[in-house]
Amino acid sequence: MKKLLEFIRGVRGEWFKIVWPSRSDVVRATIMILVFSGLAALFFFVIDGGLKLLVEWIFK
Repeated sequence: MKKLLEFIRGVRGEWFKIVWPSRSDVVRATIMILVFSGLAALFFFVIDGGLKLLVEWIFK
């Protein structure tokens, strides 16, 4: 029981050390994630289309 209480006190102490990001940081990070995800999707779309055309050209 003593170890459990020590663990809970330790968790509580660490909880107050957490530094939460500000709203502007979260918005900025979200926009960056959306932009880079879109760029990655566009990249793979172009590569996939190019490979599809190449395979069609080879096997026709």
